[in-house]
Amino acid sequence: MYFCERRDEHADMNDHDLNTILDIGISLSSEKDLNRLLEKILSKVMELVHCDAGTLYLLDNDVLKFKIMRNDTMKTYEGGDGKDPKLPPVKLSRENVCSFSLLEGRTVCIADVRNCAEYDFSGPIRYDSMTGYRTRSMLVVPMMNRVGEKLGVVQLINAMDNNNEVCEFSEELIHVVESIASQAAVTIQNVMYIEDIRGLFDSLVKVMSSAVDARTPYKGIGECEILAGTTDKEKAADFYHQKGAALVVIKDGKNGAYVSEKKENGEIRFRPEHKDALLMSIWLHDIGKLVIPLEVMNKEKRLSKLQELTLKNRLERIHFLTEIRRLRGECNDEEAKEIGKQLLEVGKLTEDINRSDFLTEEKLEALNVAGDLTYIEEDGTEKLWISKEEKEVLSIRKGTLTDEERKVMESHVVVTDEFLSKIKFSSQLSSVRTWAASHHEFINGSGYPKGLSGDQIPIETRIITILDIFDALVATDRPYKKGMQIDTALSILKKMADTEGKLDPVLTQLFTESRCWEKEEVE
Repeated sequence: MYFCERRDEHADMNDHDLNTILDIGISLSSEKDLNRLLEKILSKVMELVHCDAGTLYLLDNDVLKFKIMRNDTMKTYEGGDGKDPKLPPVKLSRENVCSFSLLEGRTVCIADVRNCAEYDFSGPIRYDSMTGYRTRSMLVVPMMNRVGEKLGVVQLINAMDNNNEVCEFSEELIHVVESIASQAAVTIQNVMYIEDIRGLFDSLVKVMSSAVDARTPYKGIGECEILAGTTDKEKAADFYHQKGAALVVIKDGKNGAYVSEKKENGEIRFRPEHKDALLMSIWLHDIGKLVIPLEVMNKEKRLSKLQELTLKNRLERIHFLTEIRRLRGECNDEEAKEIGKQLLEVGKLTEDINRSDFLTEEKLEALNVAGDLTYIEEDGTEKLWISKEEKEVLSIRKGTLTDEERKVMESHVVVTDEFLSKIKFSSQLSSVRTWAASHHEFINGSGYPKGLSGDQIPIETRIITILDIFDALVATDRPYKKGMQIDTALSILKKMADTEGKLDPVLTQLFTESRCWEKEEVE
């Protein structure tokens, strides 16, 4: 066994070594995903030194965590896909060779671990006895950046000669590996910084989205239990990526989250790198609702609470005045009884209309009749049972909002656009503002706020629109409506696509076929 003091990374290296380091460095620096970066580091180094096995550790809270494990002879590979190997972390102690290397900041090269008493190799020996493998030569290189910060360790096992026989690690290659490890450390740290910043940004986005949720009793996209089978927003959001709601279907690429092109046969292909942008758009699409008055956003009935109470009191007053007239002999018992019957009918009619999502022609006609009924006040003036303002509000054919209130509600997309215009998104997220702020636009140009149509509406926005509408249709927690059955909601989507021309018919069909609303256990 011997130690190698870390040297200037370019000292005593030939042109081939330098070119190798340069090529690997370029390859590593282009990778922005941490898991893929770690995979690439270990594979490049193993290829360079021609060894049989290797392990990559990262330092995490004073322990070394296994990130990648590879053994070509045993045909084993763990980690690298976002899931760490199922092994306990290694405590930082000088008895462990990897810990020692990192603590001391120097490379350890061992010709044969069974002839080395300085470290505890019971783990490798136990592995060998269980598998029949023979751990012999070992090279352990710490990964430290240029200011000496310790990030992790690369452990290489069983160097192979030209005859594929186990041999010692050559000193020449050791220095090359050290240089690569140094570059890798810098790249890892940069990627971690980027991930930290992105994590912080994501957290702030989720806080803003949660602020919207906190103002209303109902859930939005990403938190719908019917679609995702979970009330955990984070899990539900990830569910959309994995299952289809993120991209409606999973036609091409299991991790796909972006529709990049349409083939002549209608096939839609995905680009996985854009899934984060779509998810961000889903999180932020209703951020503008932060400024919408609660009495508008959470309006359960057509009449406001004050209007509802005023109408109820007026009908009770009419009953009271009728009784006074009867006692005075101004009307007979039959007339009073008929008025009482009418009052009960009008009260029930207005209450039913006030609560219903859709106003039928039959009830509208009955409302028009009731709207003409009058009574005589004590001062002799003639007044309507139902005021003109109340009748106008009760005459809303669908939903609970008046035209004025609907305009206020629709303004949330304009506010969303204004909010997002103040955020400096990265190039990867540059489309978030457009996708999020246009989710109420329709293919036929009847949407808002800009009346976009056809290809003016990004395909990502069309996807969000389908999700948003479906979620609103089936949700059971909306204060202003009852949740629909899945089949009914899908029929409405189909009508909006095929008959009304509001939704993308291809995406709508694919959404239906994906069955992404079915409850599944989300890991």
